Amino acid sequence: MESLADKSLLLNELDQPYAVSPEAVEFYRKNGYVKLKHVLSPAVLDYYGAIITDLVFRLNTLIKPMEERTTYERAFLQIMNLWREDDQAREFVFSKRLAKIAADLMEVEGVRLYHDQALYKEPSGGITPWHADQFYWPLASPKTVTVWIPFQETPMEMGPLAFAEGSQHVEIGRDIEISDESEQVLADELQRQNFSMNDTPFELGEVSYHAGWTFHRAGPNRSDRPRKVMTMIYMDKDQIISQPRNHYQVADHTTWLASLPIGSKPQDDMNPILYSR
Repeated sequence: MESLADKSLLLNELDQPYAVSPEAVEFYRKNGYVKLKHVLSPAVLDYYGAIITDLVFRLNTLIKPMEERTTYERAFLQIMNLWREDDQAREFVFSKRLAKIAADLMEVEGVRLYHDQALYKEPSGGITPWHADQFYWPLASPKTVTVWIPFQETPMEMGPLAFAEGSQHVEIGRDIEISDESEQVLADELQRQNFSMNDTPFELGEVSYHAGWTFHRAGPNRSDRPRKVMTMIYMDKDQIISQPRNHYQVADHTTWLASLPIGSKPQDDMNPILYSR
């Protein structure tokens, strides 16, 4: 059991600012993602990783054998909005430290939560095909970012996240859902346009932030352990809800934005402001 003193140290770390360098902001602006080292301590990752892992396996409903799953289902177990399921998961998701980094990188005054999601790639789990997240979101501004937090070091055999550098600036593949087709079409197009790919491993405590329109993928998990990852999606606190452009955005408008009117801002109960200057 954690002592109260230990727990207060963990909570303090989640609130303490992390110094984002001007070089990191510039790298993010240019490339649409950035990887940052030593963002969270092993103690924080161990404590909250255990809580989130327990929730993932308790709430997971995907029990089909791997060979019977779709490409999307083979990619990961996906459990969303853990902050509404558990008070300690909420402590992690509501980290001011992580939210302020998002605001610093997007160069905005503050950020709201869109939603969180745990993404656990099981042993023998398949690829996560090339895609851009904002295809799924009825949000007017590209000022969106996802933090990707592995609870373990993530070598190449576990399928770390990989990014097409600078791809947030091009309007290719913005109408393709995550699928075998998106993997093939986007791989060909990104290669044709000469985008370089960063697919390096993650150290323990290293996290990445990627913009909503940055194309990314992950390899299969060839290890004998699950690749345990927690993500939070942040948006500019002044983000505007846009007219849904596909049936996924229609569903997101209902699920994550409470069907609020097109042209309005998200509200605090479903999309709380996690950091404001």
